[in-house]
Amino acid sequence: MKTPFIDRIKAEEIAAAVGTPYYVYDAEGIRKALRGLQKAFSWCDFKEYYAVKACPNPYILKLIREAGGGADCSSYTELLLAASVGFEGESIMFSSNVTPAEDFEAARSLGALINLDDITHIDFLEKHGGIPGKICLRYNPGGHFEISGEIMGSPEEAKYGMTREQIFEAVGILKEKGVKEFGLHAFLASNMQNGDYWPKLAEILFELAAEVRERFGVRISFVNLSGGIGIPYRPEEKPVDIRAVGKHVKEAFEKEAEKSGLPMPSIKAELGRYMTGPYGILVARVIHMKHIYREYAGLDACAANLMRPAMYGSYHHITVFGKENETPDTLYDVTGGLCENNDKFAVNRLLPKLEPGDLVAIHDAGAHGFSMGYNYNGKLRSAEVLLEKDGSWKLIRRAETPKDYFATFDFEGAEIEVKDSF
Repeated sequence: MKTPFIDRIKAEEIAAAVGTPYYVYDAEGIRKALRGLQKAFSWCDFKEYYAVKACPNPYILKLIREAGGGADCSSYTELLLAASVGFEGESIMFSSNVTPAEDFEAARSLGALINLDDITHIDFLEKHGGIPGKICLRYNPGGHFEISGEIMGSPEEAKYGMTREQIFEAVGILKEKGVKEFGLHAFLASNMQNGDYWPKLAEILFELAAEVRERFGVRISFVNLSGGIGIPYRPEEKPVDIRAVGKHVKEAFEKEAEKSGLPMPSIKAELGRYMTGPYGILVARVIHMKHIYREYAGLDACAANLMRPAMYGSYHHITVFGKENETPDTLYDVTGGLCENNDKFAVNRLLPKLEPGDLVAIHDAGAHGFSMGYNYNGKLRSAEVLLEKDGSWKLIRRAETPKDYFATFDFEGAEIEVKDSF
């Protein structure tokens, strides 16, 4: 069984102050994840660039910066967010696609490392920000990505990256434009719980790096293994052994170095889910029980607060605070209040007997949880709270209000009156 990093007393304490639903993040858990990753790759010059899209909160980003991490950004606004907490220069990786001009210009003004998604973006970047002396190219090998004969993903179906031929062409063009150092990047599969994923990906990128170096005589200063390492959403699943992953990536480099003489590049990563996913919980309260063809437990949270179950059919474990030791003997669909039938956090889930007022923890929501929130049906996004190891906590984002929802309207030049009550 999964155990929340807060108990019922703490969960109710926070609820009394900020209301429900709310997100709570385990600050020390995030720090430990980063320390473990850094230790696993201590054999090389390594840097984790946290994928800002996973949990774009300045307090989380500041925590990661202070622990030695960087920021991986994909948009103008994420660049502003990263810069606001002190990230600058090569502590920022800009990995974007279908990129607007102002985004490239902002990234260049910050001195961020540019991860170029498409060969046609070379001329576009030159016009909007200029070509830097160091640049990364995103590789898409096409076909199917396999580990031990098992298909893990189909890069040919992804919109990201350049073909092998385009990588070579891009290097030639950029070398002529004065680029002195190159990085290579690829993202081939998501939420991989197979520890062989990064070593296999590293093997592909090291081989490509060696060929680029040989053909063009350029320096490959880094390889970016991107993200893709998954987390155990289900209680029976085990976390990826990151130390073993680091060891096998090292072996992949040593094998290529022996074959081609490839000098040791820096290793970079852009993990989001792995870094914060297990360390975020969505706390919500049961407000209604419905008894028709199934038993329904209705929460004050909905898919607008956590989209993954509705969008992907994803499993998120649910703990009922105060009933952790009770037998889960009743089947429930756990739902929100959206006017959409897929607004369900769980379907046919065995839980202890529920009643209105129960407080529940929806686990592993620390990545792609709050950040994918939206305002369908006029639903408002929740508060976010950061919990420290001594039990203290602070509000790091207040809950939205109706005034926030109406703030961007200009209705015939008149403000919409927002009442606190009717």
